[in-house]
Amino acid sequence: MDLEKIRGAAERVARSAGLEVVDVEWKIGKQRFLRVYIDRIPQPTAVMSDAAGMIGATEVVHDPFPKISHSDCERVSQQLSVILDVEDLIPGPPGYTLEVSSPGMDRALKKAADFERFKGRLAKISTSEPVGEAKFFEGRLAGFADGKVRMELKGKEARTVEVPLEAIRKANLVVEF
Repeated sequence: MDLEKIRGAAERVARSAGLEVVDVEWKIGKQRFLRVYIDRIPQPTAVMSDAAGMIGATEVVHDPFPKISHSDCERVSQQLSVILDVEDLIPGPPGYTLEVSSPGMDRALKKAADFERFKGRLAKISTSEPVGEAKFFEGRLAGFADGKVRMELKGKEARTVEVPLEAIRKANLVVEF
């Protein structure tokens, strides 16, 4: 199973719809299952501003949390299904389940751009090896620079840690209400 070829096909389909692929999973149990997570790429929007008396001035604002619709998932699923079959990217016996969905409110953070995009949001990070004296961190994302995720941690003393991207085993946003 070549997940990179499948990811490439999914990215072609997603990109043509103004979407991005967040993750691709292949699982084999009672049935074979391919899950593709998609998200909308943040688009700048013009906003009227009257700050400092500049009525009519526009400011570009990025919505960091654009929504994925059911029709987005359906469109990507239909187009990707055809490509997977035509390019014969799913080897083995016929029959598998393809699911295309949003990454959810607790979405996984995989790429450097994810940590920058969700700056200010609460996240959990676990590492494969200790960073400092810890392998688990929960705090506000403070961006990404020099190959490291910056995170503001709460506690007895607030502090900022830098976690090398290659040390991260798992990272997710935390749902806040």
